[in-house]
Amino acid sequence: MLIAGFPAGAWGTNCYLVAPAAGEECVIIDPGHQAAQGVEEALRKHRLKPVAVVLTHGHIDHVASVVPVCGAHGVPAWIHPADRYMMSDPEKALGRSVGAPLMGELTVGEPDDVEELTDGAKLGLAGLEFSVAHAPGHTKGSVTFQMPEAADVPSVLFSGDLLFAGSIGRTDLPGGDMDEMLGSLARVCLPLDDSTVVLSGHGPQTTIGQERATNPYLRQLAADRREHGAGEAPRRGM
Repeated sequence: MLIAGFPAGAWGTNCYLVAPAAGEECVIIDPGHQAAQGVEEALRKHRLKPVAVVLTHGHIDHVASVVPVCGAHGVPAWIHPADRYMMSDPEKALGRSVGAPLMGELTVGEPDDVEELTDGAKLGLAGLEFSVAHAPGHTKGSVTFQMPEAADVPSVLFSGDLLFAGSIGRTDLPGGDMDEMLGSLARVCLPLDDSTVVLSGHGPQTTIGQERATNPYLRQLAADRREHGAGEAPRRGM
């Protein structure tokens, strides 16, 4: 499997291209602010043909290049319906007044073809399978994409802004909710094997085992689960 990732734009948002191997079809995850050039360079370098763009959530730093990337290659964009409005109304998503300037010239709006993600869906794209988990907390429509373990390749979780190395996504923007965030972390992340590789929306890669051992949020959630049982949510946030 080939995963080519790079941080893009003013927010350093990680964009990923995922393919079975070089020279084959690929899926593009979160082409954000100023990501279009990096996407084209990675496509040329690895001789890839995109078949879809998939989005972990609708914040502008993750979707700003969706229109040019989808338009250049005639591919659909997949997003959860609760975040779809953000592609056309980024100011509202960020809690800004309408007309307030965003950083740089951004192409906002929807591509010609938009497909909606649902919790538990299995996306078969580019010869790969992505399991979708609805994970609200950072936004109402946040999702993760998990690829199953195969041969000697561990499972991979594209966590968006749910889980970072040593931290979690912020919950203070419109649509954010700490209780939902903690619930998503407990439901989506805690059950995963320690070997699962986490590729997040910002920062370096990590593993579930590393985060279970060192991330203060997952440590507390795991402790709550041991004390109260797997079926109960933590009694308070952090």
